[in-house]
Amino acid sequence: MAGVYVHIPFCASRCSYCDFFSTLRLDDAGRDYVEAVVAEARMMAAELRGEQVTTLYLGGGTPSQLPVALLSRLVEGLREAIDMSAVEEFTIEANPDDVSPDWCKALTALGVNRVSMGVQSFEDVILKAIGRRHTAAQAVEAVARLRDAGISNLSLDLIFGLPGQTIASWTDSVNSAIALHPSHLSAYGLTYEEGTRLWRQRERGEVVEVPEEQCLEMYRILVNLLREAGYEHYEISNFALPGYHSRHNSSYWNDTPYLGLGAAAHSYDGKVRRWNPHDLQQYISKTLAGEPIGEIEELTLGERFDERVMLGLRTARGVDGGHLRDDFGAEAWRHFTREAARHIEAGNLRVTEDGRYVLTNDGIMLSDSIIRDLMWGE
Repeated sequence: MAGVYVHIPFCASRCSYCDFFSTLRLDDAGRDYVEAVVAEARMMAAELRGEQVTTLYLGGGTPSQLPVALLSRLVEGLREAIDMSAVEEFTIEANPDDVSPDWCKALTALGVNRVSMGVQSFEDVILKAIGRRHTAAQAVEAVARLRDAGISNLSLDLIFGLPGQTIASWTDSVNSAIALHPSHLSAYGLTYEEGTRLWRQRERGEVVEVPEEQCLEMYRILVNLLREAGYEHYEISNFALPGYHSRHNSSYWNDTPYLGLGAAAHSYDGKVRRWNPHDLQQYISKTLAGEPIGEIEELTLGERFDERVMLGLRTARGVDGGHLRDDFGAEAWRHFTREAARHIEAGNLRVTEDGRYVLTNDGIMLSDSIIRDLMWGE
């Protein structure tokens, strides 16, 4: 199995916290960009090495900003370049204010069966402060429109630790999301990335960072409320109703190969990582000219070990100890078990009956430091 990710870098405006590669140049570059992605798909299809493509994910940026005609051309071009006949999950990311009835109708015609929507908060004051274009009411309306169009597999994104957010307001946002009964919910702690507008606002004292302990309490509330509502906590930041785990994102966590297309997109085949330039014009001109554009890095044994540990421990399945020992050898295994023993004794890590190492509920709160301890490198 394999997944295909397509990066759509266009946005109508930039959120204050975002450091993803994006541009406001849809009108003058959108058509050429779509043709470049289709051209790259033709050039790079061999990277899939005959693996069946089972997931297709259009992320961004804001894919819902693409006009329907360009979105249709993109999807048709991808299907011409790569065999998509086995795709089971076709996801597109969207902003609530882009979700019109006509857009929903176009999605169903193209075969999209999952929408991931960036809601972030159900507080209009906070949404405005961080540069989101939609309101809470528009998010609720967007969910209804998608369901009316027959797209019921919906994922909502939330962010905790936003400036001005309180325990009470965060609890209200989580409950508002649960009330919409999405099949999937992702929630991320806010990070102040250098160079973003929010980072500059903090440096100037215009916003105050939410204390770490308050952010941890917000996370605890999130976990408890979603578990009570029947959601499975299958990855540190991701929750799903039974049967609705994100198949595409799970490929990033379980070593499944994936092909990334578009400016700033990444690919990985289990040993080699490739990434495209964060430059729109360079990506378009070189790809349309048939020139190779991606930089390639072959991971060392230690780097692959660290990735296996880091990504595995983020999930409810954890890390398979037997596979780790067999794949990376005695030295790496000794390091892992020695470091793991301390965290098992502290109650932050446990070993299942079938030999998988899994973070406990308490351990999830300390995941970054535990994962650092367990990394081996070279």
